[in-house]
Amino acid sequence: GEDVKPFTPEKTKEIVMSLQQPAVFCNMVGDWPALRWNVKYLSAVLEGKTIQFRLGLKMVDLVPQFETSCSYVEATLEEFLAWSCGQPSCLSGPFSCYDYSKYWAYADYKYIARIFEDKPEIFQDVRWSDFGFPGRSGKESTLWIGSEGANTPCHLDSYGCNLVLQVQGRKRWHLFPPDDTSFLYPTRIPYEESSVFSKVNIANPDLKRFPQFRNSTAHVVTLSPGQVLLVPRHWWHYVESIDPVTVSINSWIELDADHEARVEEAITRMLVCAIKSAENPSAGDLWLNPTEVEVTSHEINLQYLNKAVSAYLRCQETSVSEQAHSSSTGARQRTNTSCKRKRREVGCEPESCTLLTHECDFPTPKAEELQKIPFGPHLIQVLPQSHKTSVMDAVAVESGGGDLLHENEGEHFGKLHCKRKRLLISNDCETAAHQMDSDCSPCTSQTDLSTNDLLDCLVNPHVISLVAQLLLERMRV
Repeated sequence: GEDVKPFTPEKTKEIVMSLQQPAVFCNMVGDWPALRWNVKYLSAVLEGKTIQFRLGLKMVDLVPQFETSCSYVEATLEEFLAWSCGQPSCLSGPFSCYDYSKYWAYADYKYIARIFEDKPEIFQDVRWSDFGFPGRSGKESTLWIGSEGANTPCHLDSYGCNLVLQVQGRKRWHLFPPDDTSFLYPTRIPYEESSVFSKVNIANPDLKRFPQFRNSTAHVVTLSPGQVLLVPRHWWHYVESIDPVTVSINSWIELDADHEARVEEAITRMLVCAIKSAENPSAGDLWLNPTEVEVTSHEINLQYLNKAVSAYLRCQETSVSEQAHSSSTGARQRTNTSCKRKRREVGCEPESCTLLTHECDFPTPKAEELQKIPFGPHLIQVLPQSHKTSVMDAVAVESGGGDLLHENEGEHFGKLHCKRKRLLISNDCETAAHQMDSDCSPCTSQTDLSTNDLLDCLVNPHVISLVAQLLLERMRV
């Protein structure tokens, strides 16, 4: 029958929780009412309600467009649709200053629970229960609406794995495995909790500045309406809308590893906020992503760190106790979400926040307990590109740039550039620097390190992971 899915909810959940490579589910959502959520339909449902759009240039540069360098407008979906279709009415609307041929617009990361708070019945249009997560609906999901060219800078999510439903139009995903992290030059500036950005513009990489990017391996897939993409934990991704209008819905699935990840994120927040807040405010370095509500105080950050560590240790104790008493007990069903930024989206402060980590979630099955992953027409692997990025990128940059990086069928996009503040050096320091030049070559006569340079090293994911392990070990003693 039409309602028969290729995988049961139990089998689908097993795949989601165990698969360590991206894959696309097909024929799993044909009966979901959410498939009618095109922009025209959503515009009627919202009845003139405005939402925020982020606007960026379609021109591809060596420097990626972070949210800190974009423009923002408040507009209705009706106004967005008219603008994306080039209608004359846009000449006087909120998009009037932005030529559609030069700009893209993205209403990204919109919590469905918030924008449809007066229409809660619509939450049931999204049925993640088919993927083995009963109780999870649109209320635990986010909505993404974009025009052609709209994109998200290359980044990885600190928490969970990601399920993404494509509703309208197509999006091209460029994914890189966790092992490629060092090749992608991770940074926490601009700072956003739970997002680690790459400095490399995937669309037009600067190989002189980021030579190790040649060693990365992109997995590329074009997601079409009705398909659901699984993005495993810590897979880097750059996402680009390739049709005039696109609509996507996603939900993050909480994992056991999130407990330690929250400790790492708390340490990172403390360091970034403390060091960047000490800078001269007039420096003009827009280091805080617009998605972050505010710079939290050291006291608040310390409370958050303590909560995260306590939750992690409680989870460890619970896990050991459960294994000792009943190793055959099945994993509990969880219906809450570990959406990025959830702490501040629900107005939760460290004093009362449980961080959603009061018990361990979804133990990952052991490899020997899993059946062979059923790849086929209903579950498609996202494979590496046929050609290494190094060959294509070398041609792109060394021949003067241009829109490069193509998969078997398409293009790419990507990342960052930190402003550098040159430190003024006294005459004595200049003399010392000159002496160093003559003794140990090569060496520059001036210092060109910024606060961001220090932070790039200090809050590098590998460094933070080590600090978190040492801190947790200290708490166990």
